[in-house]
Amino acid sequence: MVWAAALVAGGALLSGCADVRYLTQAAGGQLDLLRRARPLADVLADPGTPAGVRRRLQLASDVRAFAVAPEAAGGLGLPDHGSFLKYVDVGRPYVVWNVFSAPEFSVTLDTSCFPVAGCVGYRGYFSEASALSDAQARRAAGRDVNVGGVSAYSTLGYLKDPLLSTMLTYPDATLIRTIIHELSHPSLYVAGDTVFNESYATAVEEEGMRRWLAAHGTPELREQDRLAQERQAGFEALLLDTRARLEALYATSGLTETDRRERKGAILADMNARYATLKASWGGYAGYDAFFARGVNNATLGAVAAYATMVPDFQALLARVNGHLPTFIEEARVCSRRPQAERAACLRGS
Repeated sequence: MVWAAALVAGGALLSGCADVRYLTQAAGGQLDLLRRARPLADVLADPGTPAGVRRRLQLASDVRAFAVAPEAAGGLGLPDHGSFLKYVDVGRPYVVWNVFSAPEFSVTLDTSCFPVAGCVGYRGYFSEASALSDAQARRAAGRDVNVGGVSAYSTLGYLKDPLLSTMLTYPDATLIRTIIHELSHPSLYVAGDTVFNESYATAVEEEGMRRWLAAHGTPELREQDRLAQERQAGFEALLLDTRARLEALYATSGLTETDRRERKGAILADMNARYATLKASWGGYAGYDAFFARGVNNATLGAVAAYATMVPDFQALLARVNGHLPTFIEEARVCSRRPQAERAACLRGS
């Protein structure tokens, strides 16, 4: 996930008081993390570091080394911007809380625009109370709102991002994927095109995880990752199908607001029933319960679409360059310079 790049390159260009306050809290939160971060080597050598934390940090360090090592040396060849060489105990369950909102009858997210980062469909807060306050104001304005905690993000190489204690709550397979995903962002970023950026990072994550498992995987890690990806695929398919059904509803003419509201409620109720069936097929795995308990709405569904939509297009490009990631990155960069509507076709080679 990308966040806070604008803070590093011209946030003061924004003139509105609300924007200045927002950027001030974001800059303060980011600087606090950097100030408190300790060199990873010191944390690993510290006898006071709990054994479980030390093991996860060593794994993170190994994955980082793998990600930035040249392909000729068995790595991924991602650019090394100095991230994940320090560690900070965040001291809270999430590092940032993101606020998403959308109109009552649309799954198109409201956007905020910043220098460098372009327009993005969320606002991130280092304080949960600030996020909830923003969310309350948006609900009062009649928007569908979703607030979600974030455990990791990238500043696109503008800052040397530390490893965060919030990342160590992940299972090993998810931690490996997250590090690769976040390290990929600085190599290619298109202002204002979240779907392109996140799909790119997800495609690199997929390829990176495949190679990590081939070189370092154990049967236990492979099974952990297989189960996690199977559940994630089912989860995403359910949400994307629900999103498509709502889009079709909102595009239907001749309906009153009451009709739309009732049909929207029925679609979301059906989604919850289908999730219960899906959960049962997983043997009762409850990892997504909190997500659904918060209440899925237009804002939730608008946010979830960003991460996977163009992944097959990037994978087609990767196949065309025979899996050579540096060439893949350069070709993807060429496509990124095309108009937004043409980027997917460019990736597919058409």
